[in-house]
Amino acid sequence: MSHAPVYEPPPITSEIDMSIDEKKTARKSVAGSAVGNAIEWFDYGIYGYLLVYISQLFFTFDAGNQTLARVLALGTFAVSFLVRPLGGFIFGPLGDRFGRQRVLVITIVLISGSTACIGLLPTYGTAGFIAPILLIVLRAIQGFSAGGEYAGAAVFMAEHAPDNRRGIYGCFLEFGTLVGFSAAAILCTVLTMIVGEDGMMAGWWRLPFILTAFMGVLALWMRRHLHDPAAFTEDVEEAVDHPSALKALGNLLKSYPSQIFKLIGFVTLLNVAFYLVLTYMPSYLSATLGHSTAEANFSLVVIQLVMIAVIVPFGALSDKIGRRPILIAASVGFILLSVPAMMLIQRATFWSQLLGIGILGLFLVMLISTISATLPALFPTKVRYSGFAVGYNISTALFGGTAGMFNELLIDKTGNVLMPGWYLAVAGVIGLISVLTFRETAGRSLRGNVVPGSDDDLRLARGEELIGTKTGSVPTVEDDGTAHTTTKGR
Repeated sequence: MSHAPVYEPPPITSEIDMSIDEKKTARKSVAGSAVGNAIEWFDYGIYGYLLVYISQLFFTFDAGNQTLARVLALGTFAVSFLVRPLGGFIFGPLGDRFGRQRVLVITIVLISGSTACIGLLPTYGTAGFIAPILLIVLRAIQGFSAGGEYAGAAVFMAEHAPDNRRGIYGCFLEFGTLVGFSAAAILCTVLTMIVGEDGMMAGWWRLPFILTAFMGVLALWMRRHLHDPAAFTEDVEEAVDHPSALKALGNLLKSYPSQIFKLIGFVTLLNVAFYLVLTYMPSYLSATLGHSTAEANFSLVVIQLVMIAVIVPFGALSDKIGRRPILIAASVGFILLSVPAMMLIQRATFWSQLLGIGILGLFLVMLISTISATLPALFPTKVRYSGFAVGYNISTALFGGTAGMFNELLIDKTGNVLMPGWYLAVAGVIGLISVLTFRETAGRSLRGNVVPGSDDDLRLARGEELIGTKTGSVPTVEDDGTAHTTTKGR
C-alpha cells in the first residue's frame, strides 16, 4: 500500500543566517532590479510630464481641438498598457522555464531602446500621420517589454530576499519606481524653466527620452552580472519534468485562477491610484484646472520626494506587523478621502493643492511599499513569474494606462472635475475586497511549490511563530501542491 509523501514546509530564512556572499548577492539583486525599474517608470513619467507638448506635436490634426489632442496622446499612453498582457503571457512563462535573469536582460534592452527612439521621432508637422504611427509602435514595444519587466524584477528581488526582511528589501524596487518618476519630474520641470514653453516645443522635449539610452546601458551592465535566486534554482533541480512555456501557462490558468483574480482586483486599485496621482495629475492640474505647468510639476516633485523618504520605513513596518494591515488601511483611505483630497487640489492656493496631493500620495506609498513583497507571494515558485506577469498586466491594461484617458473623457462629458476622486474611491472598494482575501505572507518562505502562507497551521503545530496567524486547524496538502486547512473549534 503506497502512501503520499509527507509535506515538509521549507525553512524560513532570516537575514542573520545568511553568509556574507549571500547578503552581497541579495543586495546586488536589489540594485539591479531597482535600476531597471527606475528606467521603466522614468519613461512613463516623462511621457506624462511632457504630455502637453506631445499632444501638440504629434496629434494636432485639428488645431482648434486641444481636448481631442490630449485624449489621443493619453490614448497612445494607454496603448503600451494594452499590449502589456501579451508581454506577460510570453515573458512570464519564459522566466519560469529558463530563469528570471535572462528575461530581465531582454526586457531592459527593449524598454530603454524604444524609449530613446521616441526622442528621435519626427513630429506631425514634419512627417504627417507617420509621426503618431511611429510613436504608437514604440509605445507598444515599451508596453510589451514592460509586461515582463516589472513582474520579473519583483519576483527576482523577492526570491533573493531573506523571508523575515522581504518587505524592506522589496520596497527598494518601488523606491526605484519613485526615483524614476521623480527624476522625470525634476528633469522635465527644470528643463521647462530653463528653455521655456517655446524651447520645449522647439525640440528640447527630446532630451529626457534620449537620456534613457545611457541609463539602459548601466542597467544592462548590472543585470548581466546577476544570478537566479536559490528559490528558483532549487525548484528547477527538484522538478520531475520541465514543461514548455506554453504548458506552464496552461497549468497556471488551470490550477491558480483564484490567485490571479485576487491579484487583478488589488492591482486595479494600485494602478488607478498610481497612474492618476503620478502620471495623469500634471495634465489634470494644468490643462483641466488651469494651474501653471511649473507649479503643478513642482508640487508633485515635493510629494514624490516625501514618498521616497517614507517608503523604506513602511516596507520595514510590513515585516513587523504584516502586509495586510497596511494594505487595508490604504484601501480604506482611498475610499473615504479621495474626493475630499480632490476638493483640496481644486483650490487656487499652492498649499491646499500640496495637501490634497499629499493625502493621495500617502495612501499610494502605503500600497507600493508592500507590493513587491506581497504579490510574488500569491503564487508558488513554479508559476510565480507567469502568475504575477499575467494577472498584473491584465489589470494594468484594463485599469492602469486607461485611467487618465477615461477621466479626461468623463470630465469632458460631465463637467465634474471631481471625477478622479470618485474613480479612486470605487477602485478603493475593489482593492479592499481583494486584500481581505489575501493570506498574510510576511515572514513566510517563498521556497517550494505551495502558495506561501497556506501551510501556516502546519508551521504553528511545529511551534513556529508567525505574523497574523490563528490556531486550531488541521493541515492538508492537495495534489496541486497547495496547502489547505480544515477548521476545528474556531
